[in-house]
Amino acid sequence: MSKLYFTEDHEWLNVDGDNATIGISTYAAGQLGDVVFVELPDVGKTANKGEDVAVVESVKSASEIYAPVSGEITAANDTLEDAPETVNEDAQGKGWFFKMTVSDASQLEGLMDEAAYAEFIKE
Repeated sequence: MSKLYFTEDHEWLNVDGDNATIGISTYAAGQLGDVVFVELPDVGKTANKGEDVAVVESVKSASEIYAPVSGEITAANDTLEDAPETVNEDAQGKGWFFKMTVSDASQLEGLMDEAAYAEFIKE
């Protein structure tokens, strides 16, 4: 059974066992405006929690995407290179950025669930 988490940096993680799919929240995509470029991490790279691993650029700004947990990058959503607008259209679905194996499940404990994230973005 997969579980959805959010970070204070507006990344989401859909975790299923040791595997996580990561992207930016629908809220973050809306704040960025039209996404024009996405730089994805290299598959096979090991990332530590909090390390910047990807970049998303919009007409307004560029933002780093951080590894929400430590682990190895197992996939990158290459379709975003040709269609970065997918992030705006379906941020928490087809607009995912990368997948990784979670090396330390205890790091998930500090993350927000959907209800807590909804409260966080109201502020």
